[in-house]
Amino acid sequence: MHRRRRTAIIVSALLVAAPLLAACSNEARPGAAAVVGGDRIEVSTVQANVKDVRSAQERAPEAAQLIKATGQLGRAKLYELIVAEVVERAASDAGVSVNRKEIQDGRAAFVQQAGGEEQLASMYLQQRGVAPDQLNDVVRRDILVGKLATAIGAGNTPEGQQKLNAAFTVAAKKLDIDVNPRFGVWDDKKLELGDYKAPWITQVTKEQQPAEIDGA
Repeated sequence: MHRRRRTAIIVSALLVAAPLLAACSNEARPGAAAVVGGDRIEVSTVQANVKDVRSAQERAPEAAQLIKATGQLGRAKLYELIVAEVVERAASDAGVSVNRKEIQDGRAAFVQQAGGEEQLASMYLQQRGVAPDQLNDVVRRDILVGKLATAIGAGNTPEGQQKLNAAFTVAAKKLDIDVNPRFGVWDDKKLELGDYKAPWITQVTKEQQPAEIDGA
């Protein structure tokens, strides 16, 4: 349980540490927010994830505060989708997988730790922008990261985190992550999406923000 709790913190840090979304290349395909490992992440998929979160936020007592705090939610959800693929690839490279029972047991443990299903859903919505129907995917990823950390000997130390991030960087490079330029540029080494700047963009436009996906 302590390992699962620790890995939730690791993944959360990975998701929050990067600038809220944007990404890479000059060859991004029309209609796709990103192409990861040859598979498209459609803009419509990102929008659907955003809609789920916004609907959950609107039902929450602190709706206005939650929505204000996630003004770039579209970017965050795209980043989350990319990270999910990176984690999957890194785990696969290490021969690590997660089965349905592990997901069920992991979620049950998180529920117990949080004090109930409602409390768990509220915590993930507030802290990580995750809608209730997205919880299993996030729990699965958290468990997968924990098993990966064990497999490669990445302990709960700064050195262990560096080792884990190195595995993610290798996986990201293999996936050849290609994000629509209007959303920024992906950095394999930093595992983040930074502001994209085309060669012809001059210093006077440096404050201009990349386009939003969710229309917020």
